Amino acid sequence: MGTSSADALGVLTRGDVTIRGRMPGSSNAIFFVDVACDGVTVQAVYKPERGERPLWDFPPGLFRREVAAYALSEALAWGLVPPTIERDGPYGEGSFQLFVEADFAQHYFTLREDSSHAERLQRICLFDLVANNADRKAGHCLLGPDGRVYAIDNALTFHAEPKLRTVIWDRLVGFPATTAAVVTPGR
Repeated sequence: MGTSSADALGVLTRGDVTIRGRMPGSSNAIFFVDVACDGVTVQAVYKPERGERPLWDFPPGLFRREVAAYALSEALAWGLVPPTIERDGPYGEGSFQLFVEADFAQHYFTLREDSSHAERLQRICLFDLVANNADRKAGHCLLGPDGRVYAIDNALTFHAEPKLRTVIWDRLVGFPATTAAVVTPGR
């Protein structure tokens, strides 16, 4: 992610959007886009509300949860979620998240084998607890070109009811018991 977060946010917010294609393998309409502003172009993932498939247990507007996840990540100063904003796009209002140029053969189950990622994966686990993430899958942990692990696909977060589902529970192993008790949902 060669563009600074501040620069990326500026481009994502003010830039002209060009759709490059639809992201494969998604149940919702999600698009890979270029966003260009003042001679700078970044790639992003655009999730328009119009492309959301209705869910029985989440209200429409899942894209806003992507934006909220970024805000939480920034408030914690953990930098887990790539820069994400809400704005109007070619298919209406949605979220735009800076694309992580990752090795997509790498995912949580391969990354956890490298001890250099342990702290970051632990933080993603704690992030999921706080955000009440109902959909953390192995492929939602991406290794960026900067060597950092990023948490993407955060649309099923912040539900009023406990919904926590994550593949990262083993990251709590080794935490002091008091820390685990503090972050246990429902306490």
